[in-house]
Amino acid sequence: MSDVFILVVEDEPEVRDAIARDLEPFTAVFRIEVAEDAADAREAMAELRSGGNEVAIVLADHLLPGEHGTDFLIALHQDPDTQAIRKVLITGQAGHEDTIRAINEANLNHYITKPWDAERLQSVVSDELTEWVIENAESVLPYVSVLDGPRLMDTLRNRPWKH
Repeated sequence: MSDVFILVVEDEPEVRDAIARDLEPFTAVFRIEVAEDAADAREAMAELRSGGNEVAIVLADHLLPGEHGTDFLIALHQDPDTQAIRKVLITGQAGHEDTIRAINEANLNHYITKPWDAERLQSVVSDELTEWVIENAESVLPYVSVLDGPRLMDTLRNRPWKH
């Protein structure tokens, strides 16, 4: 089984480390990869994919050096190879226009404002990862203990070919 990753794209090291730390409950099943900007994120994704791994969710800040996080998320949605990745904008800087653009053009799955609440972040990530597993994983069983177990078991009962 290949590894499944959570990708955090944040240019501020302290914030990036805090997000990764808040996502530690998922590390029993998922691996966390961090990137400091969109170019770094693309490089990390290419490396992961070349190793047979998958990225299930990207949490991106809006204000990144070079390309904005919203533009990066839009590009992910426009590429058939990365369209299935769940997309979360986690920022305190995105304006109303940027947020609407991300929702409409990136098929944004969730928006989290900074500063975030760790429990809320974990809840959002759990929901999004559960959805990704239901839609994309060959088997839901490895994820039952970390994500929404009852929902995944329901999926197993209702779609036995996706266990």
